[in-house]
Amino acid sequence: MKEEAEKEAEKAVEKQAEEDAAVNEDDTAEIRFNINGYNTLFSDFDARPLAQRGLSEDFLGEARRAVAARPADKFNFVFLIPRSKRKVKDEAAIKDRLKKHFKKHFNMLEGDKNKVLRKGISFTISGVLLMFLATYLLFRFQSQDIFTSFLTVLLEPAGWFLFWEGLDLIIFESKKPNPNIDFNKKMSEAKMEFVSE
Repeated sequence: MKEEAEKEAEKAVEKQAEEDAAVNEDDTAEIRFNINGYNTLFSDFDARPLAQRGLSEDFLGEARRAVAARPADKFNFVFLIPRSKRKVKDEAAIKDRLKKHFKKHFNMLEGDKNKVLRKGISFTISGVLLMFLATYLLFRFQSQDIFTSFLTVLLEPAGWFLFWEGLDLIIFESKKPNPNIDFNKKMSEAKMEFVSE
């Protein structure tokens, strides 16, 4: 019963997000969030100033769902805030903090993806070189002594392992962070504005 209520709540959020999104001719979607105050965007446990505070997991989750529900590449985020709680002088710092957060996470994830790709390429090349070495030893010395036989037995599976593990890293593992990279890129490039209700 609790799961059904959660599913219905998620469907309502998605439906509201779809209704709130208006995709323009230049493929820019508008996403509107009702917030009670600026603290809604930030973690309740972080007491640092606005320019340094960590973002709320609730906000990040809702933003991720809203962005995923839109086919657009560009977004305008409109935060609807009650007029009585609006502080225009703080808005520039908040926008800057949001942009910095998403840009930082985009760069981190992109760097992690590139590390996985480099590791995969080095594994694959190492595997091929080990297989060449095993093949050379096999044909050059044709198991004349126990040492070359042992090296051939050792190098061949090591080469195959590194080759296939490298391909796995390149083809599959490097693509896992793509949704998070796309989300953070879109958010770092999004136009953000605060509007009084």
